[in-house]
Amino acid sequence: MKETGGCFKTHAKNASLKGKKLLLLGGTSAASFDIVQYAKMNNVYTIVVDYNEFSPAKQLADESWLISTADVDKIIELAKKAGVDGVFAGISEFNLERAMTVCEQLGLPFYAAREQWNLLSNKYSFKQLCRNNNIPVIEEYPINQFKSEGRNDIEFPVLIKPVDSSGGRGIHICANINEVFANYERSLAFSPSKQVLVERYMTGKEVAIFYVVQDGEICLTAMADRHTQHTQNGIIPLPVAYIFPSKHLKTYQESLNAKVTAMFKSIGIRNGMIFIQSFVENGECIFYEMGFRLTGTLEYKILAKINGFNPMEMMVNYALTGKMNETDIRRYVNPNFKKWGCNVTFLAKPGRIGKIIGVSEAASFPGVIEVVPTYKEGDLIAATALGTLKQVVMRVFAIAITKKDLGSVMDMIHNTIKVISENGENMLLPTFDTQELFE
Repeated sequence: MKETGGCFKTHAKNASLKGKKLLLLGGTSAASFDIVQYAKMNNVYTIVVDYNEFSPAKQLADESWLISTADVDKIIELAKKAGVDGVFAGISEFNLERAMTVCEQLGLPFYAAREQWNLLSNKYSFKQLCRNNNIPVIEEYPINQFKSEGRNDIEFPVLIKPVDSSGGRGIHICANINEVFANYERSLAFSPSKQVLVERYMTGKEVAIFYVVQDGEICLTAMADRHTQHTQNGIIPLPVAYIFPSKHLKTYQESLNAKVTAMFKSIGIRNGMIFIQSFVENGECIFYEMGFRLTGTLEYKILAKINGFNPMEMMVNYALTGKMNETDIRRYVNPNFKKWGCNVTFLAKPGRIGKIIGVSEAASFPGVIEVVPTYKEGDLIAATALGTLKQVVMRVFAIAITKKDLGSVMDMIHNTIKVISENGENMLLPTFDTQELFE
């Protein structure tokens, strides 16, 4: 039997949405599909716009426009004619920034002020904000420091990355100064502002921290241990599992949570969703970047089942009504989960997918919430996906009463899902070792 939800059923009905019209920028992500699904369940007329004729969300929407999301002027023109009530995007920062522009021009609600967006979507300015609030961040080296001859105080390896890109794009591990300069232009190519950061390369444990904001109340909703796989030489480690709640949650709540909520209040955030990526070193969280948006990890599926509220639905509500939720979300938020949750993430090598095996079987396992493939049979995982989240071929979400039960269902999932290339070869990279749950 599948686990049931909490106080609210996921994809809950919201009478205030009925008859409204939503324009969604970008339809390829799983989050975009969920957004359209939620909107349609609430009798919202949905329009999806992007340059991909076969975007998954377009197949579900009431209407679609074959226009690049970069063509903001055209989107504004058509949105006016269509009489849309709200404009939103899923997880793409590129699309969200353009959705914000459309909302500004049409006088529609958008959860972020532009000054907040610019501050928080830039990795450097976010880290500066943290420093100003006595929150630890990974130290960085100015790029011109590498040009000084005879420098011996730089600890290698280092990480070079764009200040304003996401999804792992443009990030390189550098073992020496020569590699820094060899990868500098590659990282720069992924930065709209043409800026890069060079940071100390971290190899410790990671956590992901999640907040939801409603009418100025900033609530810690969840914290997960982010497990990565170090199997591709020279490539940044990519996630293979998120485990909820994090073993570091209590320490974080005691040491940093108050500072973090005060920091976000200080810049006037009123509504929205926030996630923070952090390493743990000597028991202390050390931040390295964040997002002021929904995540590709879709942790809202776990929150909906365990605590009975869904941040994705709240963000859609805001786009259409200017209000995240009719009910005070503090009644439901509790990061100290009463159950265990996981996001099992499968990574695949570049190549063309021949077969995906085990999806229906895995979906039937006790505790499994949903299986979410990001590719289908016949799709090509391009060589350029290497080292980015484009290598994620599937996510499986599950919950369990005990940690032991969670480990068991994760092992069942790992043993069931197979991705085979068109040449009959296994495409999957090594998965999460569930013995780590008990270390």
